[in-house]
Amino acid sequence: MTESVEMLMDAMSQAGTAATSDKTIVFDEAFTLHHRTVFRAARSVVQDSGIAEDVTQEVFLRLYENMDAIANEEMLRPWLIRVALNVARNTLRGNLRANTREENYVKEEVNETTDLTAEKELERRERAKEVQRALSLIKEPLRSCLVLKQQGLSYREIAESLSLNETSIGTFVARGRQEFVRHYGKIGGKRL
Repeated sequence: MTESVEMLMDAMSQAGTAATSDKTIVFDEAFTLHHRTVFRAARSVVQDSGIAEDVTQEVFLRLYENMDAIANEEMLRPWLIRVALNVARNTLRGNLRANTREENYVKEEVNETTDLTAEKELERRERAKEVQRALSLIKEPLRSCLVLKQQGLSYREIAESLSLNETSIGTFVARGRQEFVRHYGKIGGKRL
């Protein structure tokens, strides 16, 4: 009886392995047979071979994830083409939005720089000088910690670059801010 159970278990494991390998073979065959078609469909929409290749990869990733959703082989090619066209259009929309955002940003920057009058430019330079003077009055390592933190470095990065203990950096930054506010207020003629 144990021999028949072992034979049954072996047969079941072989059937499971065969089913798994069939899915891989079907995907591999689908990729081999339809890669060019999907690539051409994508390139016809995006007009760029590099982007079309990205779209093609996305399409085959979706196929791999949705192998069970496709009922038969006859529906595979139309499904792939439809998905390729949709992904390509979405990619173009995304690129268009990104380009629009970049163009708007450039326009805003150009407008801001053309709106700068000599008076505004002088004010900006004076503020920058006041900031530099206030920073120069702050003692080390408070000044360096404050400046590096404002540049976006983490406490660990600041500690490593200044050879300080990481646990002290937060205190140094807070004290540096207090000193800056105190000195900047005096220089600017304001009490903060």
